Amino acid sequence: MKVNCRYAPGFTLVEVMIVVAIIGLLMAVGIPNLARARMQSQKNLCISHLREIDSIKQQWALEHRKTEQSEPPTEEDLRPYFWREIWPSCPAGGTYEPNGVGVAPTCSLGPSLGHVLED
Repeated sequence: MKVNCRYAPGFTLVEVMIVVAIIGLLMAVGIPNLARARMQSQKNLCISHLREIDSIKQQWALEHRKTEQSEPPTEEDLRPYFWREIWPSCPAGGTYEPNGVGVAPTCSLGPSLGHVLED
């Protein structure tokens, strides 16, 4: 005896629409959080680079007997102190300014995005 199956196996249109709606809802919640996390990680990495520049600047000042009144170091002065002599770059596209010996280094995006080395 043979049984005839009237319905073809597969998903109905309603089931597919429900899955698409759930995926859309998850994306609507997840994408803003992902963008916020990306900005925060860029800020944290930039601040880490500023700390590294400040530490290397202090080391340079000690080795060359520079004081706060002397001229500030340039990027070329500090480059040999970095690993592989590569000057760090801001992940958000800013540029770093080492400033003088007694002054913290700055990022060009500091005021707008919070890329500021706090004391």
